[in-house]
Amino acid sequence: MICPKCEAEYVKGITVCPDCGVELIPKEKYEGHLVHPSDWITIYTTDASFEADMLKANLEGAGIETMILSQKDQNFPVTGDLAVIKVMVKKVNADAAMTILNDINKKDSEDTVS
Repeated sequence: MICPKCEAEYVKGITVCPDCGVELIPKEKYEGHLVHPSDWITIYTTDASFEADMLKANLEGAGIETMILSQKDQNFPVTGDLAVIKVMVKKVNADAAMTILNDINKKDSEDTVS
């Protein structure tokens, strides 16, 4: 058994984590829900965190689990923002996510032309 919050392992018979007060789950179930990098794909990159956040909100509103990977380095002194921010979805949702992303980009280009 394992605590899904603190990841402490316990022997059979214990059902609640004494540190967190959370109900324990079998180790197999816990490992089945871990995030594996090979399951995810980058669908969009930007240097603006607000843009990544808005895209994430749209995708999650459509039921697509989304992760933002920011590679900001505060130790590198330059003017401007050279950070790469990646919007990632699970590979199984990539086609649906790209459809939403293309719809957003199409709407943006129509608004610019009008």
